Amino acid sequence: MRHLILLINLIWATAATADTLRMAVTTSFHNSGLADVLLPAIQKDTGLDVHLLVVGTGQALRLGRAGDVDAVLVHARSAEDTFVSEGYGTHRREIMYNDFVLIGPQNDPAQIATQNTVTGAMTALAATRAPFVSRGDDSGTHKKEIALWVDAGLDPDAFGPWYRSVGAGMGASLNTAAGLNAYILSDRASWLNFANKSGLALLFSGDPTLFNQYAFLPVNSARHPHVRTEAVQRLEQWLTGPKAKSLINGFSIDGQNLFVFNAQNP
Repeated sequence: MRHLILLINLIWATAATADTLRMAVTTSFHNSGLADVLLPAIQKDTGLDVHLLVVGTGQALRLGRAGDVDAVLVHARSAEDTFVSEGYGTHRREIMYNDFVLIGPQNDPAQIATQNTVTGAMTALAATRAPFVSRGDDSGTHKKEIALWVDAGLDPDAFGPWYRSVGAGMGASLNTAAGLNAYILSDRASWLNFANKSGLALLFSGDPTLFNQYAFLPVNSARHPHVRTEAVQRLEQWLTGPKAKSLINGFSIDGQNLFVFNAQNP
């Protein structure tokens, strides 16, 4: 009888988790508030209970490499391509985009709002040594920030104490910037959804270099047989379908859209 009870409990536990899927997502995606809109609709339409692990892009891809998640949703193209080419992901599917923006004190001591290019803005920041907060966490936003410094011919490792690397997610980093009245690179969605704006303002945007694409990468079951491939396929089909398009394009704060759906048919 005891063995029968254990077997029944195991069957119930298996049934309870049969439609559960683990996905690593960026803190910028989660901080935007879009997950709160998408997850209930996903569960209603597909029966999938998607559990999010909210981390930076670098950590999300490491979780995928280890087989600790079934899929990842991130925003760092070079790292994504490496993940797939090394066989950890089956493919890369673009879902939506927004852009990165430079946030800073409303009085803009570095005068980045007057610059015509993001390279000019980064050069002005380094020249004035105005306080700058870096996420410093190997996230997609951090990778983009480092690339912007490098493109401007600058080495952030050589910066002085005005450059603060905090090793934190987007929300926590924005809070630090607000507390220090400092500049910071953010994705537009996280900034619009950020409540503690204090004396900060969006000062620079619009350079094509600041384009911010989000992509869905299924973890390869050939490396990790426990990956829920069928559930991942269902999720991908939903994320690239008409319901997701409507919800993503319709998601706004104060009349400003946070993301643009751009998934294409395979």
